[in-house]
Amino acid sequence: MTTNLAHHRLSDEMQPAMPIGLAKLAKLAFDGNDLTPLGLQLLHRAMARPDDASAVAAALMDLSIVLQLMGDPATAADVQSQALRLRQTYRQAPAVASEEGGRLLALVAPGDFMANTPIEFLLEGSDVTLDLRYIAPDLPLCDPVPDHDLVFVAIGESDQNRAILRQVADLVRSWPRPVLNAPDRIAALSRDGTWELLSSAPGIAIPMPARLGRQALEQLQTGETAIGTVLPHHGFPIIARPPDSHAGKGLAKLDDATAIGPYLRERPEGEFCIASFVDYRGPDGLFRKYRIAVIDGQPLACHMAISDHWMIHYLNAGMRESGEKRAEEARFMADFDHDFRRRHAAAFRTLAERVGLDYFAVDCGETRDGALLVFEVDVAMIVHAMDPPELFPYKQPQMRKVRDAFRQMLRKRCPGVSRD
Repeated sequence: MTTNLAHHRLSDEMQPAMPIGLAKLAKLAFDGNDLTPLGLQLLHRAMARPDDASAVAAALMDLSIVLQLMGDPATAADVQSQALRLRQTYRQAPAVASEEGGRLLALVAPGDFMANTPIEFLLEGSDVTLDLRYIAPDLPLCDPVPDHDLVFVAIGESDQNRAILRQVADLVRSWPRPVLNAPDRIAALSRDGTWELLSSAPGIAIPMPARLGRQALEQLQTGETAIGTVLPHHGFPIIARPPDSHAGKGLAKLDDATAIGPYLRERPEGEFCIASFVDYRGPDGLFRKYRIAVIDGQPLACHMAISDHWMIHYLNAGMRESGEKRAEEARFMADFDHDFRRRHAAAFRTLAERVGLDYFAVDCGETRDGALLVFEVDVAMIVHAMDPPELFPYKQPQMRKVRDAFRQMLRKRCPGVSRD
């Protein structure tokens, strides 16, 4: 590679740990494999070579992912913390050997799958060497930074990551290599920050959010506070969720003030985000939610979920069970460039300009009057090609388009990072 800068020369004993990685482990779980035997193997591997810090760290990092996939987030976080005390840099070797393959350094935060951009999925099958470097205020920087051509800030916006994004902003201010995804831009993507960015945009509808403590939400229930004082010009129904919740955890539609009490009895959190509910059903009575990746300003379809329930997630929308739904998703992807993308061209241009990131994703729908209804904007949404090709033959070609666009963006930013 002609563009490498020797930021630090690593000694043999400080080489990055090389785990199996998220993409491969998630695919095993997605296909229904029992991960218990693998978890035991990883534990044995960590215990068998206590003097090899890189090997132990790699095994522990993989074990933490396995534990997350098996539904044990507390133990997973503890094991990940043990791994990070040994190594802060984890390498994914390129799938394709190439003299022109570049080296990408991704800055990531400790946490679960939704803490960071799923960059391993975006680089599947590529000739790019990926180093994941974990950053946190309480994490001592033990590892030297490996040689790299380009830096990608992969840390998602959240309360937990806010201080890390500030730390990274200081780090990259004078970085000697090009940096993608400015951390201050990522930090602006809180629910209220996204609303401030997009609420005035033509062609975009975005529900106004409000963040309330538990007592303030109780006051809405009793009528001590009117809903219109919290969400001006809006009333019930509203949706409520804990801050930083994803995948529908703690998310509920509250049709009137009487629904607040039962909701709070089920939730232990002390703070909540609420927003007005928008009925985005189509003429056939079904809800449709789209995930769109915006790469170098260009929108690309990732999936469409169809449901008779307003709270849609791809895994609970019955896409596997319905050939009719899959056929519609296939048409959506095939026609995307001259249909959905064209209809919302102005909205996507505004999104790209106002968000101002090299890569992000948006979950959205369409209002009854044809606006792009934005639910969430983030860099950490899962974008993958794990669905079985016998059921979803249209997905692999579409995800290749997404991966190719991502690698083309890397090449554009730094010629040393090539497209396969």
